[in-house]
Amino acid sequence: METLKERVAEAAAGALGITLEEARDALEPPRDPRLGDLALPCFALAKRQKRNPAEIAAAAAARIVCAPPLAAVRAAGPYLNFCLVPGAVAAAVIGRVLAEGPAYGGSRAGAGQTVVIDFSSPNIAKPFGIHHLRSTVIGAAIGRILRARGHDVVGVNHLGDWGTQFGQLIVAFRRWGDEGRLAAEKIPYLLELYVRFNAERKAQPALQEEARAAFRALEQGDAEARALWRRFREVSEAEFRRIYELLGVRFEHFTGESFYEERMPAVVAELERQGLLVESEDATIVDLSADGLGVSIIKKADDSTLYMTRDLAAAIYRFETFRFVHALYVVGAAQTLHFRQLFRVLELLGRPFARDLVHVPFGLLRFRDAKMSTREGRVIYLEDVLQRAVELARQKIREKNPDLADAERVARAVGIGAVVFNDLKNRRIKDVTFDWDELLAFEGDTGPYLQYAHARIASVFRKAGRDPAALAGPFCFALLDSLAERDVTRAVALYPEAVARAAAEYEPSVVSQHLLDLAAVLNRFYIECRILGVEPALSEARLALVRAAQITIKNGLALLGIEAPDEM
Repeated sequence: METLKERVAEAAAGALGITLEEARDALEPPRDPRLGDLALPCFALAKRQKRNPAEIAAAAAARIVCAPPLAAVRAAGPYLNFCLVPGAVAAAVIGRVLAEGPAYGGSRAGAGQTVVIDFSSPNIAKPFGIHHLRSTVIGAAIGRILRARGHDVVGVNHLGDWGTQFGQLIVAFRRWGDEGRLAAEKIPYLLELYVRFNAERKAQPALQEEARAAFRALEQGDAEARALWRRFREVSEAEFRRIYELLGVRFEHFTGESFYEERMPAVVAELERQGLLVESEDATIVDLSADGLGVSIIKKADDSTLYMTRDLAAAIYRFETFRFVHALYVVGAAQTLHFRQLFRVLELLGRPFARDLVHVPFGLLRFRDAKMSTREGRVIYLEDVLQRAVELARQKIREKNPDLADAERVARAVGIGAVVFNDLKNRRIKDVTFDWDELLAFEGDTGPYLQYAHARIASVFRKAGRDPAALAGPFCFALLDSLAERDVTRAVALYPEAVARAAAEYEPSVVSQHLLDLAAVLNRFYIECRILGVEPALSEARLALVRAAQITIKNGLALLGIEAPDEM
């Protein structure tokens, strides 16, 4: 397709008197596919030349002499529309998809460039709740998309394993803890202790000071405090890794805030050397009020550290270790001020990489009427949600396809895929509503709908008695000239551009929406075009077309972290 686009750009550049690069960048799909395969709007040129864009388009169309692969050029108002020789686009696009297979949509644009992505990052000793889902699946999807573009990606799980809350938990375990229950119940038991502490301290305010003292002891290396903290962390990590396995999420750097404990004094010393620290009544701060960012707290009065201290140490360590071109923080929009402060403090420290740090914010996850509060014990466990989704998928399979082979594997793929796609189908900055009825529907903008689009193509090949991986041609792509066939071809052709845009914007929903668009045109194609039982050359060409669509859907779902079953 790029070769065809280059030929059209050459013709357009000569007729319009613009550079080849200008013409190439201006080409786009026409708004009405019936007008052609590519269009070039003349608005920008008209503004420069102070002429009517429709006149410019008409004059250019008259100048172009058509030769293959260009079949016709027509002006439609301010647009110059190019029609390619029937089958030329299909031959270029489908040929490439069949040749590249799982690699289709990717590129080497990011080769040699490392991107660090900080995502998921739950707190240890607390449940992996549904509220952790967004950072986890958005960050993982961005990582897969960037890898597909050739980047070296370092996924970082920056566990919340340091801070006063662990002083609270240490105190709670000393007073009420039971090792047997911890071994048996794990994180739910730690949550119970945490909730009890927060309830008891309302009547006993001295408990909070005891917790602060326990955290100071932890920071200072107290053996008993360290042993308890390590136990809490081991229990938590084991639980977290099981959830990540269910979601198909991986990390290259699985550490926590405590990893930077020994690196924090150097950061504080550097801030002090550069005269950035100011003593406040109860803390040591960096005053960012001149930048409209308030104050950034570096240390409390008792010398205990905070998120900012640890994040400063982490950013410096990551750059020195990975030499990234960008470091992304996939964290909710509520933390925007924190990251603006973090990046500004690093700038004040004279760290050039500060300009390469990016906060990738996202909206809230709303679960109907359920309200969550870890302190009060109201938590919706993510594992429970995933298992419930799998069970609902299992029920649907029993209703619709009781004889399905490997039904358990498919139920898992559909259930978990539904949860993941529900999050990734909209712009990440939007709030997401969790609705069971909508989640697992086989119609509409859902994961099962896309998985079914993939499985339906697989069923076509089973009916034909053909192995889709063995399609070899030659194909008469000139036969694929109906509007429905051209729509499917165009949607497949535009998939690499969708991946490129998703990477540039750190926006997985660009891929999600493109797959939904492809599934929609496929459904229209099935209504208008028979695949089997038609003239053999046409049947072969249409089989090649739907195979290209199937590969595209599977590749796109894989970037989102969703399996594509062959049967449902």
